[in-house]
Amino acid sequence: MLAPVLAASAAVVVAYGMGGWYAVNVMLRRGANIWVDVDPDDRRLSPGIRLSLAGRRTPDPAEPVRWRQVAAGLDVAELPVRVGGRPVDALLLSRMDPARYRFRVLNRPAGDRDVGDWMTATGASLVVNGSYYSRDAVPDTPVISDGRRLGPAAYQAAHGAFVAGGTAGPDGARLVDLAGHDWRQVTGGARQAMVSYPMLLGADGHGRTPGADERWLANRSFLGQDGAGRIVVGTTRDAYFSLPSLAAFLPRAGLDLRLALNLDGGPVACQKVSAGGYRRDFCGRYELAVHGDQLQMLRPLVDFRRSSLPMALVAVPR
Repeated sequence: MLAPVLAASAAVVVAYGMGGWYAVNVMLRRGANIWVDVDPDDRRLSPGIRLSLAGRRTPDPAEPVRWRQVAAGLDVAELPVRVGGRPVDALLLSRMDPARYRFRVLNRPAGDRDVGDWMTATGASLVVNGSYYSRDAVPDTPVISDGRRLGPAAYQAAHGAFVAGGTAGPDGARLVDLAGHDWRQVTGGARQAMVSYPMLLGADGHGRTPGADERWLANRSFLGQDGAGRIVVGTTRDAYFSLPSLAAFLPRAGLDLRLALNLDGGPVACQKVSAGGYRRDFCGRYELAVHGDQLQMLRPLVDFRRSSLPMALVAVPR
């Protein structure tokens, strides 16, 4: 009986040494992830992924978006993505009026909260995963959380930022294209801010995804801002899109987007909505990448438990 206890204790010690309490909680709450080799036609991949890997990366023209108001200032929709009439993915969409919702950018390095835990703790109507984080679950990009600066102080940012409160106005939230701008000035004085990348739709009407591998496929989350100034949150149901193909699709999606900024993706691409009797509760499953010329898929060692979210963006009714 002693050997299993010692082995488990040793695993906890190793995990803590590698990534602090975040690594421990990840191991205990959802098990570790590993990269496994796959072929482009592997049956463990969804039909949409296999189609994208085969080079079919241009979806059909988008259907009209059917928005549904679930609360004052909060609309939801699900936009199907088809190739040759065949469903391959969908965008899970939420659209919020910043005058009616207060946004917070939050970080919890312990890694002990998933998307539902964040909603319970904050009273939010919407939770989506945030930008990238480091091995020990602190922000990898500059962040302002409730007025506190987090993440690296020295950082070269050439893509985009989400800014709320302060310089954005007490009831304001906006996306900013950082091309030609200093992120320090853009985020200065903000109550909430988050730098991320890449820009899927910039101020010039184009995305900035040069050099991105078309075989890097994942569930994805993004932030957008439409012509009326509303904040649009999107999460893909499947992993059909590479970053370049998502950047090419969004201007044609009928969302009236002026700017769009990518967030973290893969199993942490989560979106939860609870408002006016409406419920949406989704987390991603897929991430593929090429390592050493070998296509690999990220897989959990145990099962598909919910990913912890060290970084979260929440929207709370005013």
